[in-house]
Amino acid sequence: METFSNVFQCGAREFLPDNPVSQMAGHWRENYFHNTHPIILELGCGRGEYTVGLARRYPDCNFIGIDIKGARMWAGAKEAELDHMTNVAFLRTNIELLPHFFAADEIDQIWITFCDPQMKKATKRLTSTWFMQRYQQIVKPNGTIHLKTDSPFLYTYTREMLRINHYPVLADTDDLYAHTSDPLLVDAAALQTHYEKQWLDRGLTIKYLEWQLQHKSEWEEPTIEIEKDTYRSYGRNYNVTQ
Repeated sequence: METFSNVFQCGAREFLPDNPVSQMAGHWRENYFHNTHPIILELGCGRGEYTVGLARRYPDCNFIGIDIKGARMWAGAKEAELDHMTNVAFLRTNIELLPHFFAADEIDQIWITFCDPQMKKATKRLTSTWFMQRYQQIVKPNGTIHLKTDSPFLYTYTREMLRINHYPVLADTDDLYAHTSDPLLVDAAALQTHYEKQWLDRGLTIKYLEWQLQHKSEWEEPTIEIEKDTYRSYGRNYNVTQ
């Protein structure tokens, strides 16, 4: 990972105010991408399929994949470097540290793709109000957030979080591939991650939400009872074609 020019690394234990990665805050466009195009993050990017895939679809946008697991991120970083993609970067760090690496209003969109639903602890869910407070520190007002998930639990939780906090919902479906002709769902349906193919192979439906992140000072956390997911992921080496 340290040999890739498109990878930046800074874990929680390594974080210092003068760390070179934290000094990128507010300067990603000028110091790395060398353009003024929008910046879009993929959180929990895993192998970086969405980061690289969206970057190919939208060459006039900049994409940064973020994850703490370098072994998975390596695949996307390697692909982007071999193909000389100048609108792709990867940041290996803890997602809760994002406000240290990006300035206010620096980010235009966030994609959250097939993250762990974290059914036991709300503050660990990437769509929780705890994370919304951190996202609004770096996402411009009315910037958009996309959630793509197999998890009925996370989908239901997120819908309720959006409802009670009055976030404008731009797209909402509990079966993405039943509505692929909808122009609002084109990007969500165009790319499939490694784990998404597992879920589809098992006959599960894919859920998708898109909303505007309006800046707020108060949030309300959902308190409704939500049925837990009853299935588990296959192992990393599962072959979806077998």
